[in-house]
Amino acid sequence: MRTVARSVGRTPLRVATAPAASRALSVRFFCSHKQHKRIPTTKAGINPGVLGALAAGALAGWYFYSGEPTPSRDSWRKVNFHNVYKDIAALLEDEDYDDGSYGPVFVRLAWHASGTYDRKTGTGGSDGATIRFKPESGHGANAGLDVARARLEPLKKKYPHISYGDLYTLAGVVAVQELGGPTVRWRPGRSDEKVSANCTPDGRLPDAAQGANHVRDIFYRMGFNDQEIAALIGAHALGRCHSNRSGYEGPWNASPTSFTNFFYTELLEDKWVPKKWDGPAQYVDKDTKSFMMLPADIAFKTDPQFRKYVEKYAADQDAFFADFAPAFTKLLELGVKFPEDAPVYEFKTLE
Repeated sequence: MRTVARSVGRTPLRVATAPAASRALSVRFFCSHKQHKRIPTTKAGINPGVLGALAAGALAGWYFYSGEPTPSRDSWRKVNFHNVYKDIAALLEDEDYDDGSYGPVFVRLAWHASGTYDRKTGTGGSDGATIRFKPESGHGANAGLDVARARLEPLKKKYPHISYGDLYTLAGVVAVQELGGPTVRWRPGRSDEKVSANCTPDGRLPDAAQGANHVRDIFYRMGFNDQEIAALIGAHALGRCHSNRSGYEGPWNASPTSFTNFFYTELLEDKWVPKKWDGPAQYVDKDTKSFMMLPADIAFKTDPQFRKYVEKYAADQDAFFADFAPAFTKLLELGVKFPEDAPVYEFKTLE
């Protein structure tokens, strides 16, 4: 279900065994015309009941605290993740939501569930899926992510042995790949917290109003370097900001449902001026005022160390993809103690 014109073959699902040790974006790290088409359910092999279950679930108001047993760290062995991938892909498109796709908000969910990690204390990250509990779910940076969690909830019902941590991170991988991005390696084995006691404190995610020093403070805490940070920010090619969530408003570029290097090209090629409005400080392109950048985004243009990577990725989308994929995998795995035999998946995309 790629939404950009590029040739992708139907290669078999590849699985490898990972090493024992785990390797090691607020607004989605800190949206472009619609390019989408519906996936025929027969072609993708999706049970149409999944979408029916979604509608029924939303109407009935059931959510993630359903009383089902919390999966153990080994429950993943009972899950066919290739089928989960296909079912998540079937949930991406919805012409009534935003720009026609839940993909961008799935990427944001995966990122915010993972980006709370603190390597000094060993706390936070996607293991435990504490983002579904208050107070963490109510942190300002996580506003609007209840939409993504509710969209995925029918799959938790269908696959009760999958952990929320695995479901949320896999949804981010599906979105990146199905919206035209690189293949992202992913492995299962996250467990879920049963209560909110281990929710992370507010303030661990990036503040879009800040500059380069703040960005580094946040990402260095997780163990990232400047190159990895600059690669991850490229996910801002996807989606848009909402004034009723982050306070900011507008898409980053003209293709918010396609994973491209457009964040970098727009950042460098457009003239960005302060937006005149009653909301928080942000920037708009001078010519059309149709697209926006956040203060933290502008830091990647003005900071010399970040800018050299921005220039590299603006000139070469393949180089961006090559650097983004391992950085995103690293983000999703922060703090997770995977079983030694947890397989590493490289999922094929749907056509």
